[in-house]
Amino acid sequence: MLERIVTQPDNYAPFLLSQGIRFGELLFISGQAGAGDDGRIVEGGFLAQGRQAFSNLRRALEAGGSSLRDVVKVTIFVTDMGHFQDVVALRREFFSAPYPADTIAEIRALYDPKAMIEIEAIAAVRREGGN
Repeated sequence: MLERIVTQPDNYAPFLLSQGIRFGELLFISGQAGAGDDGRIVEGGFLAQGRQAFSNLRRALEAGGSSLRDVVKVTIFVTDMGHFQDVVALRREFFSAPYPADTIAEIRALYDPKAMIEIEAIAAVRREGGN
């Protein structure tokens, strides 16, 4: 059975998207960009956007009963591969060993011209009191 994951605020609702979908013990999180609670891309450059995107990812994961440590696959889209080392630094900041499987891809644009990074993930959902 599919369960829709919703966070507050839910900036995805107007676009007919779910923050995430839980299916059994797996959680599929939609792309999270560097937007603040007001839905606007944060100021401060790539690392600021990346930290906000990871914070948004964490919130969506937790709303679905998971966490950053349970991510098994992540896809990171960037608009400039020149930020590759920044992506590695962000992964080091937000993930720990064993690091999730990963795809990093440069794309022409994201949904907002100011957006430089978007992160989607697949995570395990831990059972109550278990591993």
